[in-house]
Amino acid sequence: MDIHYRYATVQGHQVFYREAGPAEAPTIVLLHGFPSSSHMYRYLIPALADRYHIVAPDYLGSGASDAPPADEFTYTFESITDITEGLLAGLGLTHYALYMQDFGAPVGFRLASRHPEQITAIVTQNGNAYNDGLNPGLRAVLEGQADMRDDSALRQNLTLAFTKGMYLRGVPDPTLVSPDTWLRDQTLLERPGSDKIALALLADYPTNLTLYPAFQDYLRTSQVPLLAVWGGNDDIFIADGARAFARDQPEAEIHLLDTGHFALETHLDAIAGYVRGFLGRVLTPQPGLSD
Repeated sequence: MDIHYRYATVQGHQVFYREAGPAEAPTIVLLHGFPSSSHMYRYLIPALADRYHIVAPDYLGSGASDAPPADEFTYTFESITDITEGLLAGLGLTHYALYMQDFGAPVGFRLASRHPEQITAIVTQNGNAYNDGLNPGLRAVLEGQADMRDDSALRQNLTLAFTKGMYLRGVPDPTLVSPDTWLRDQTLLERPGSDKIALALLADYPTNLTLYPAFQDYLRTSQVPLLAVWGGNDDIFIADGARAFARDQPEAEIHLLDTGHFALETHLDAIAGYVRGFLGRVLTPQPGLSD
């Protein structure tokens, strides 16, 4: 399976993306979480690319994409969505399914709200769109601080201990998770200036809560096919967030897995199987592609 590692220029910035699979096949756009990058999909891509065209970008400021300093680029979820939208438009993608995790959900639901006609299906892996999905402590912080510009409170989310915990909390067998995951993410977080980029996005996170009603309205009005495949032991975006999708999309397919926030690290085969089965039912494949 050939996976291509490419760059595109968007608004004057170099945006990195991984691409694989037949160009004529239905497209899936993979949107990554925090503090990871498209690297989190390194194993899922070959598990899907025999049948689907895969595009997995790194957000501006993440992974291998450009990271202009936070005092030169305004890092918000709106601006990250703008860059991602520009990348997809530049690639000529007019119809695609979204797979989104963590930070990928507010980016993906913004894209879907802007262009509902372009979205063929949604897969959400611990990608939240409901207050139900916020653990009580996180919800209290997000609803109680309009600005969240207190660096001392937010910087705990940039430590090695926090990054490692995101990968291991809720995982019954931590020996299944490679240390390469959190060490790689932490190395990128510690690049000069990366802390300010991450802090800006964390501080902007409450804006996503204000858009939850719009995201939910999109789901109700579009009735887009939706699969929620969720690390059920996640203590950041809890399992009730997966269940909540059924309120607005009664046909939603929901699976809770016995693992944590980065579910692909321990349940790749199960997730790939659910995704292939779901997309095989709701998308029209091209003749001659693998089952």
